[in-house]
This record gives sequence, structure tokens and C-alpha cells, in this order.
Amino acid sequence: MKALSSDDLACFALVARAGSFSRAALESGSNQSTISRQIAALEAGLGVRLFHRSGRGVVLTDRGRELQQYADTVAGTLEAASRAMGVHADQGPVRLRIAAQPTIAQVMFGELGHALHRRFPGTRIRFVEGLASHLLKDLHDGEIDLALLYRPEHPGALTYDPLLQEGMHLVAPAGYPVGEGPFPVARLGEVPLIMPSTHHGIRVLVEALATRHGFVPRIALECDGSVAITRRLVMQGCGCTLLPLAAVADDVRAGQLLSRPLASPPVCRTVGVVLGRNSAGAAGLWEATRLVKDLVVRQVQQGRWPGTVLDAALAGAQPGAGPDLREPAGATGG
Repeated sequence: MKALSSDDLACFALVARAGSFSRAALESGSNQSTISRQIAALEAGLGVRLFHRSGRGVVLTDRGRELQQYADTVAGTLEAASRAMGVHADQGPVRLRIAAQPTIAQVMFGELGHALHRRFPGTRIRFVEGLASHLLKDLHDGEIDLALLYRPEHPGALTYDPLLQEGMHLVAPAGYPVGEGPFPVARLGEVPLIMPSTHHGIRVLVEALATRHGFVPRIALECDGSVAITRRLVMQGCGCTLLPLAAVADDVRAGQLLSRPLASPPVCRTVGVVLGRNSAGAAGLWEATRLVKDLVVRQVQQGRWPGTVLDAALAGAQPGAGPDLREPAGATGG
């Protein structure tokens, strides 16, 4: 006996409702011979006659009326499932936990909060700001649904969906003798640096640059505090650091810090979105990720995330087009 499929039942129900192969074909946008062949194959596979055929159309046999009951049950179940899924999709997830490293959080969290509340008014939203080492553990443990992170030098098993490229800058106290224009990477060994002590993020980046370009980092101070604390230490003359322009743009405009893009070669990091270990099937997560990507596009295109370019796939750019990480006019300060 032929196993029934949903397509078989749908075709059968259509013919039963229409009362003829020709009307069923018109309703489905198919042709009469296709409908006729499908019903004939269904009857042959089941070994029963489902319709009495005449010049005026078709009517159900006793076995056909029996099958119609099953067809109606399946159709009702599918409709109920669609309605249920639609309701849950509109309501969104019960909770949504989104994390980001400090600079990314500074740029994204405000507008993202508004966008998420508009789309999921009944969802309990929790934002988490943290260092990469903490967020990576939370992702692995399933404590975070979605994170915006800088792609580390050694990403391990995590899969990053790239969003943008962000240029790195040497950030120095106002009046510090760093010269004009971009700062060569090979000269980083000449400046005292404030760096994290942990083997993540900027510390690993600096160590990798030192290996590639032959200099020894001068670590003036280790600081495992927030970006805000590091910026304050730089302002107070405790040393320099490396940060993206977005982290210090306001301080640079206010004349409290200097910022010089790294060059020879330019140094940039990839910002990507990462899903938590247990979040692949979370309701509304796909929609939340889409909202994040749409917001990133707007932030970059409207100049609200300075020193960045969109990933080629996100921007619709041609593959292989290099990022333009030139310093925006007036952004480096005096």
C-alpha cells in the first residue's frame, strides 16, 4: 500500500471540494491531466476507488468519504499549528539575553533596546556588557542567547557571522607627542601601553602585532577594568592604549584625548554576531538577529559608528573589496 503524503491529501481534498477535475485544476492553477493522474496514482497506491466519475464530474465513494474525514482532520491540525506558530512569532520569546563587549554595547544597546521593545513588546530583554573572556564562557554555557563580539585571534569552535570591520587606533593623552597622521604599527614599542592582563582581546592583538612586526610592547600598566576606566587612565597620563575610534570619539572631539589610526599596515578587527550554545531554536532569535543586522547597517551608513565599514556580505559589496578605514575628517583631535 502506498504511504499517504500531505500533497496526496491536499489534492484529494481539492477534488472532493470542487466536484470535478477541471474545477480543481482551475483552483490550483494546475492542469486537468496532472490532477487526474495524481488521483489515479493515489487510488492505485491505496487499492481503492475514491471517486465515482461521470460526465457531470466526480462524487466520493464510501471509501472516499472515509478518507475525507482523515483529510479534514489533517487540514485542521495543520491550520491550528500555523495559527499557534503565528501567535508565538508575534509575541516573541519570553526572554532574550543579548551581550556585547563595552565599545559595541556603547554604540548598539540604546537603539537596539528600542527596536526590540517595538518588535517584541512582551519579551523580557536583558543586556549584558562584559569582557570577551566572560562572554565567551556565558555563550558556551547557554547563559546568553546572542552576543556581539570582536572576533578573537583564535576563535576556537565558535561560529561568527561577520557584521563589520573596525579600525584600531592608538589613543594617547592630549598633547602626547604621537605626531600627525596614521601611527605605524612598528612604532608601538615606543609608547607606554595600558593593557588588560587577561589573554583575550586587545592584549592578544598587541602580542600578535609585536610578533609580526618585530617590536616589544612596553606595558606601563595592566587594567582589567572597563573601557571607561582605561580612557580615564589615559587622560590622566598613565599611558596610551589601543581602542576603536567609536570608544573615544567624544573625548577626541572634546580635546581630552588624541587618536591616531594604526597604519603600515592598517589594523582592524571584525565585529560579529554569535549565537549561544543552547539558542539555535529559540523563538524569535532569528528575528532578533535580523534586527541587529539592520541596526548595524544604519549605524555605519549614517556615520554613527565611526571608523568602520560593513562586511561585504552585509553591505552587498563585491567580495574582495578591502575596507576603507581612513580617518574621518576632524576625528583624530589636536
